[in-house]
Amino acid sequence: MSLRFTLNGQGVETPTPPSTPLLSVLIQDFSVTGAKYGCGKAQCGSCTVLINGEPVRSCVTPAASAAGRQVITLAGLSKQGRPSRLQQAFIDEQAAQCGFCTSGMIMQAQALLDRNPNPNEAQVRAALDGNLCRCGVHNRIVKAVLRAAMRRLEEAAYRAEETLA
Repeated sequence: MSLRFTLNGQGVETPTPPSTPLLSVLIQDFSVTGAKYGCGKAQCGSCTVLINGEPVRSCVTPAASAAGRQVITLAGLSKQGRPSRLQQAFIDEQAAQCGFCTSGMIMQAQALLDRNPNPNEAQVRAALDGNLCRCGVHNRIVKAVLRAAMRRLEEAAYRAEETLA
């Protein structure tokens, strides 16, 4: 079977059995390095990617579920080599220690911010609850997500002021 989907904005195709885990296809066929193999049981979140905007654990998601859909990985968030607002907030808040969970945390947070551009701390913590960080930087991760949301609001306010001026 040939699997076709959009990966980080580019149409891709690969021959793969439909039951192959999406994470395996991303790593082996497309050299994706952001999504990580953690537990292999959808419990840690290291493998989180977005399919049509929804976060999924790619270690247990059959590749066939990506057919005809848009898959976004960590690399797909940056534009022209520049980190996204959320990625930059993670850098600014030093919200990565070993970095193993970072990609999954960012992808889960991106899904939250896409649904709710102005979450409160409790909403951020709830959204990230299923993603594990073994290094204990959860507080910095939450601050990074809140910072990214605040920057978005500030940028929107600035654009509104410019429009009125």
